[in-house]
Amino acid sequence: MSSAREVLLVIDVGNTNTVLGVYRGEELVEHWRVATNPLTTTDELGILYLSLFMARGIAPSSVGAAIVSCVVPPKVHAIRRACRRYFDVEPVFVTPALDTGITIHYDNPMEVGADRIVNAVAGYARFGTDCVIVDFGTATTFDVVKAPGVYVGGVIAPGLGVSLDALIGRAARLPKVEIKKPASIMGRNTIDAIQAGTVYGYVGLVDGILERVLAEHDVRFRVVATGGLAGLIAEESRYIESVEPFLTLDGLRLIHARLPEAPPEDGHVAA
Repeated sequence: MSSAREVLLVIDVGNTNTVLGVYRGEELVEHWRVATNPLTTTDELGILYLSLFMARGIAPSSVGAAIVSCVVPPKVHAIRRACRRYFDVEPVFVTPALDTGITIHYDNPMEVGADRIVNAVAGYARFGTDCVIVDFGTATTFDVVKAPGVYVGGVIAPGLGVSLDALIGRAARLPKVEIKKPASIMGRNTIDAIQAGTVYGYVGLVDGILERVLAEHDVRFRVVATGGLAGLIAEESRYIESVEPFLTLDGLRLIHARLPEAPPEDGHVAA
């Protein structure tokens, strides 16, 4: 890859995982998923980022800008300093105050998490119509966007992994299991039984929420899923129509494209 400052670094910091991507124009040329550690220092982050770039033959000097979605406030300072020190760029942090191209109709817009804003931007830009974005992360969020680009609210539920961890943590004899679809809804051993209850129970939660959200509006919504476990649940859902694994990264790119050449620095993070 050329060393000219031609690429955009996008970083989506979640409570469990951080997803990074590199865009050249509208093309996502590389992406990575790493664990989020609130205690990681600036230099540890810098070494991690540089090692990821080196492993894919991407020159750090090719980064001309960076934009970040972060729901972990302790990470803001370290990410900002890492971008400055190791890529020589000033990162932009997404907040409800930023010009994102959508209007937020929420009692207090500053409460809307950066990841939910980014997903709303990307979902509406991708489909150009009323849509519901379901993001499967530490929490599972349902975000509703209506024409002409209005965020009207949503739902936050415990994530699939969090739900399973709570079960295992409170039931001493139950083993920790891999999250995957079992061969049958009727488990014939403990592991299959837990997997059936976890996966199909969560499908019921997702579809139950979507059914109520869709019934509350008189328009036809496009329902799209993103996040680490989106594919697993979408296979069984009656309402999810497609899975977009890089929707959040693409939303960051779209928001960056709207920025003035010298955007104001803003380190505020919504939970």
